[in-house]
Amino acid sequence: MSDLERLTAQAVHELEPAVRAAAGLWSPSTGIIDSHGLMLALRGDLEQAGGSVAVLSRLTAGARERDAMRLVCEIAGEKTHIRARTVVNAAGLHAGSVAYALTGGTVREFPPTRYAKGNYFIYNGKSPFAHLLYPLPEDGGLGIHATLDLAGRARFGPDVEWLASRDPDAIDYDVDPARAAAFYRAVRTYWPDLPDATLSPAYAGVRPKLCGPGEPAADFAIQSTHDPGGPRLVQLFGIESPGLTASLAIAEHVRGLLA
Repeated sequence: MSDLERLTAQAVHELEPAVRAAAGLWSPSTGIIDSHGLMLALRGDLEQAGGSVAVLSRLTAGARERDAMRLVCEIAGEKTHIRARTVVNAAGLHAGSVAYALTGGTVREFPPTRYAKGNYFIYNGKSPFAHLLYPLPEDGGLGIHATLDLAGRARFGPDVEWLASRDPDAIDYDVDPARAAAFYRAVRTYWPDLPDATLSPAYAGVRPKLCGPGEPAADFAIQSTHDPGGPRLVQLFGIESPGLTASLAIAEHVRGLLA
């Protein structure tokens, strides 16, 4: 990104009068997207190119053969066998279990995944902001920031709630209303006039992270395996929330690995 500008406290105040800050960085090219619309558009491109999407399909086993990968998927309780020369594991929260299945449960040459739940609260009032606001990062996340949805409503999050379970199917996505107290404290560091009783639980997401509490931040991990004449396998680990906005760039990189 080459359009970042340093802002003084006065410049921040002129852009966002409700915000209190000692200084800031202004990113004029930052914006929001309709993530669901993006996924539908990408699916349409895939299907137009002759591809297909099979939902509710679980990979249960895999094996490397001389020139292909043999996959076993479970669909509606029935097993389906697929033979593929190219496999890309982009399973998000399930990337670790998919990688384990692809090795037949015998090899674990991939980074362990930890899960960090991110809770959001919505502001019950007219947004005082015109831009996205990011405080300084915290351990495991970017800090509880202010975002705007496509309707212009303000919401705050995500926080960082480390999960003990390593089973992504056992995650509880409910937002605990008691976490609001920490949200009020965090938001008031940059919006001191946040009124009481104006935040309501919204939703939660979970990030697959390659670092744990107190550990240095880790970036995505993309591993490529390709023996001459053999199948091509690319696996993506730790693709957390920035992976959405970086999805097309990541796809270009994966395509380059497969070329």
